[in-house]
Amino acid sequence: MKPTILLTGKTGQVGWELLQTLPAIGAVIAPSRQELDLLDFQSIRRAVREIRPRAIVNAAAYTSVDAAETDEAAANAINATAPGVLAEEAKRIGALLVHYSTDYVFDGVKSSPYVETDAPAPLNMYGRTKLAGEQAIRDCGVEHLILRTAWVYSTRGRNFLLTILRLATEREELRIVQDQTGSPTLSREIAGATTRILTQVLGPAGAKSRSGEMRGTYHVTAEGETNWFGFAGAILEEAAHMPRGNPWFARATSGRPIIVRRIVPISTAEYAAPAKRPRNSVLSNSRLQQDFGFALRDWRTQLHLAFAFDDAAQDGATFT
Repeated sequence: MKPTILLTGKTGQVGWELLQTLPAIGAVIAPSRQELDLLDFQSIRRAVREIRPRAIVNAAAYTSVDAAETDEAAANAINATAPGVLAEEAKRIGALLVHYSTDYVFDGVKSSPYVETDAPAPLNMYGRTKLAGEQAIRDCGVEHLILRTAWVYSTRGRNFLLTILRLATEREELRIVQDQTGSPTLSREIAGATTRILTQVLGPAGAKSRSGEMRGTYHVTAEGETNWFGFAGAILEEAAHMPRGNPWFARATSGRPIIVRRIVPISTAEYAAPAKRPRNSVLSNSRLQQDFGFALRDWRTQLHLAFAFDDAAQDGATFT
């Protein structure tokens, strides 16, 4: 019998992809926001106690980095307090908690990729709330996996890929930040990696298959690195070869032709966003590879796969 997996955030970029991958290893229950509201802590407790899953995968988060600067209460409730409540309830029933965190827990001043043991020093409210969520989970003592990722994008939702494609149909010139470095990571790859990890951590019928050394914090990002300017250029290169009939591409461009002629590199200071961003967001995946025996594909390969993907076949998929 497959273990029961409780999934939060099923409509998000990673959550939607997890709905496609997690059923391979467990019976997935993915409540709606009305059924499990991260702003209602009693709702969280009630759902966990009723479902009694073997694993909880928390893919829900407050992800609007700039809005978090002025909406601290909501960001803190969803990113910090709610994970702590999930951790308490998971510990109460002996469940594993999988939680996603971010490169924004670091300040970006390091000149090499960040490892899991580097000291966090978030620059903005979003990063501070995500770090607080990590700490609440650790302090609880629950069996857990905290998976830090970065520069997440998808063919759905709101993200850099879709923004660039929309702007490319509206403007002949794009001005893109060049002095922030990271590893663009496709949400589908994160979901696939999560499923591979859980396959190893959960044994037959949901029993533990490995000891506690495969718990804790892991970095899960694409291999390689680029900057936002380079990522934008790569997106437009892929778009130039994209067949018009692809459903997600047609949605992203509203069926309009791409008219952009040039992209201009600018500095972070010229972009002037409300929240500060780390200059270096590259995370080392060496611990993931050492403990679980795999690493995600490089960011260019992931981007190419995103453009090659036809999501129409999955639009009708339904899960409880």
